[in-house]
Amino acid sequence: MSFTGRVKAVGRHVDPFAIVEKLLTLASLALVAITVGGQLGEMIGVHGKVGMVVGWSIAIVYDALWIGALRMSEIAIRQRSTVGMAVMLGLSVVAVGVSATILLILGHAKVFAFVPVAAALFMGLRLFAGNVLADAGTAARIAEQSAADRNARALAAADARHLRSEATTDVLAETAGHLGEVQRQTARADVLTRAQAEINEARAKAEKRLQESEKAHGEAALAFAGRNLILTVSRPVVTASGDTPAELEGHTVVTQATPEIEPVTLPPVTEDETDMVEGGEQAPVEGGMTLQELADIEGIELPKPGVTLSDEQLAVVLRWLRYSMEPPRSYRQAQKDFRSAGFRAREERVRLTWGEIEAREAAIPTR
Repeated sequence: MSFTGRVKAVGRHVDPFAIVEKLLTLASLALVAITVGGQLGEMIGVHGKVGMVVGWSIAIVYDALWIGALRMSEIAIRQRSTVGMAVMLGLSVVAVGVSATILLILGHAKVFAFVPVAAALFMGLRLFAGNVLADAGTAARIAEQSAADRNARALAAADARHLRSEATTDVLAETAGHLGEVQRQTARADVLTRAQAEINEARAKAEKRLQESEKAHGEAALAFAGRNLILTVSRPVVTASGDTPAELEGHTVVTQATPEIEPVTLPPVTEDETDMVEGGEQAPVEGGMTLQELADIEGIELPKPGVTLSDEQLAVVLRWLRYSMEPPRSYRQAQKDFRSAGFRAREERVRLTWGEIEAREAAIPTR
């Protein structure tokens, strides 16, 4: 393509109204910023560098408000929003009027006072050509597309906020769960340690009393236990008919009882063996059911270590522990293996469920 052809192609795609509008808008913003930023500080009584910073800050904020009002007016016109056009066009008219007044009163060259008005007029011409000159159907379609774009952007922003909020909520809930478990474990350890301390104190006091008693009376108690004591008891002899026999030579006939008080031997205190496994050594049951199979039969989720078990899961785990060995595990063995495997449940629940298993086992008739 020749140079002339390229120039013509570029010229066909160039919108002169848009170019002039942008140049006038930039010129208006620069003129307002220079006029306000250079004089406003002294007008409000702030001089030097501080006055310059204050003046230019106010000028930039005002320029942002002005250009923002113009752009929002364009969106409102494209979307055929009556409320938006009334608000944004009204704000644009005020901003353009204030800018023209500032340049007319404070500007060094009065001829530039109407540059903001010219920029607004060119923007109006571009919007009129692009949105108003089209037929009603095309204008409505343009408005629908613009509204759809706006709604899509709003939904995307809302989805992003929701995802951030959901992630934050999940983290807070997980953290709260961990903190609650830490507090529960801390409280449990505190109660158990205080209870053990009280037990130790009571045992120490009892041992001290026994030592003092042993020291003060131990030898005498052993000496008394080794004595052979004779107890003589005299009483009238009663006949089978209930009468007292006659006197013999002026004396009543009596009997003599000589029971001996033997030392009492206390049986040694042994450990309760009612919960011990009898019948020799234990061995795993061949072909026994796994915990997964028992859970599937009951129609429940597989019990997992480290998670508080439901009543159904607790019953399945205890049955599996008891009947996976031959002879079956005792309560103490099952409790020990239950804790070693990492399963979690309160001691009262474990004991109650174990009692129900043993009750059902005892109710099954033996053949």
